[in-house]
Amino acid sequence: MPTQPENPGLRLLKKGQKGLIHAVFSRLGLIVLLFLLQLVLLFAIFQRFEKFLPHIYGVVVLFIAGMVLWLINNRMDATAKVSWLMLIMLFPVFGALLYGYTQSNLGNRAVRARVNQLLGLTEDAITQQPDALNALKEKNPGAAGLCRYVQRCGCQPVFGRTEVTYFATGEEKWAELLRQLEGAKRFIFLEYFIIEEGLMWGRVLEILARKAAEGVEVRVMYDGTCEFSTLPHDYPKRLHQLGIQCRMFAPLTPFISTHYNYRDHRKILVIDGHTAFNGGVNLADEYINVIKKHGYWKDTAVMLKGEAVKSFTLMFLQMWSITEKEPEFSRFLSVPAPPCEEARGWVMPYGDCPLDENKVGERVYMDILNRAERYVHIMSPYLILDGEMETALRFAAERGVDVSLILPGVPDKKSPYALAKTHYAALLDSGVKIYEYTPGFVHAKVFVSDDREAVVGTINLDYRSLYHHFECATWMYETGCIPDIEADFEATRAQCRPVTRESLRRLPLRQRALGVLLKSVAPLM
Repeated sequence: MPTQPENPGLRLLKKGQKGLIHAVFSRLGLIVLLFLLQLVLLFAIFQRFEKFLPHIYGVVVLFIAGMVLWLINNRMDATAKVSWLMLIMLFPVFGALLYGYTQSNLGNRAVRARVNQLLGLTEDAITQQPDALNALKEKNPGAAGLCRYVQRCGCQPVFGRTEVTYFATGEEKWAELLRQLEGAKRFIFLEYFIIEEGLMWGRVLEILARKAAEGVEVRVMYDGTCEFSTLPHDYPKRLHQLGIQCRMFAPLTPFISTHYNYRDHRKILVIDGHTAFNGGVNLADEYINVIKKHGYWKDTAVMLKGEAVKSFTLMFLQMWSITEKEPEFSRFLSVPAPPCEEARGWVMPYGDCPLDENKVGERVYMDILNRAERYVHIMSPYLILDGEMETALRFAAERGVDVSLILPGVPDKKSPYALAKTHYAALLDSGVKIYEYTPGFVHAKVFVSDDREAVVGTINLDYRSLYHHFECATWMYETGCIPDIEADFEATRAQCRPVTRESLRRLPLRQRALGVLLKSVAPLM
């Protein structure tokens, strides 16, 4: 195994450094500012225009009525409408300003236009092979219908002749990733939500620097939030000195970025166009349990070899090209991906873009639930559902399908943990089985159904993933690794405690109160 890089100069962030800067750049900072602004305005109005208060009150009532009518006729998710209606009715100034800010996409309009342009340029970049889709249609028309829907949302074909390997831990994925990187000859693409200095990234970086020196084209892309959480501002320049091209996706701008919206939550690694990695594992030490933040960190990933790798190459290039004057796709997509003739089943890598109205990630999950006959087994770190997804989970269970959820037993954040528990009672009433992973934190994003269909990727069961982030995943049908995915689910379930009505009654009052309060604004978090 490669040795750890010796350059200690790459560890630049000091503990607690993000502090005030992080607050200023975050949406929370804006919310606090707007709330304080409302208090100041209301106090000033009461002090200066006391005799006109009835007229002012009438104007406020008309304003609220207008906003209510506007929201009712808006095309946004129904659950989000309720949150905005409540916020604007209780805090008109604060609510209206926050709504205008978030819906205006201030700071993201150029990104939206560019992403849509690139999606249009590449809509035919990879050809759908008719034999693969036709064979799937003969095997399962419902699954083929799902693939046709996903293809309507972008250049995302379904492939045969692709071997998929499943990794049940971040440690397994990391070890294989290092081995595959050593064999790179032409190019290496990495796109990750989080990169943090430490053993995991250090050993990857050592190989990347060596490969770049050998003439391999190496490109690294990470989300702009890393700038105020894990990496220094000049980190791309430091990588450039090693011969590695590097970009931050959507660097943050004070009060212009919405901070949490439109983040690049994807995890993609492509080697020479023939090998790709996808899943929940970022490049930081907690993902391989070198450090323990919330007990044992349970995560999963997949490695693809074969024709379907082209889709991950395209996804990376689409994001990389947002700031490119002349994007180049054909140079890399024309690199042959040798098919794995012995591989069974069908594979469809797909992305989800928050800048259109196609909620691909949620629709794929819901379709699996709606078509399931025996079981749907799910792992997710978060459970913050809209009405449609909760209904799909409950309806599948009410049809007699074994719907089982594994969630963290040790949370990484108190608010999402409390919010998840607000869904438990309704799900249990419908027959959904819920388990909490006692050794620690589940970060895996896995659906597996009926021993034949599965998804492994980056898409959580929460609003951020389903509505607001750039995401990606690997859909599989009858691939050789699906028994491994189900076996891992069962092994993980054996380490869990079941959630029951009795355990819900024992929840701390503070946790229950927090969940109830936050549920009203869950879509806005």
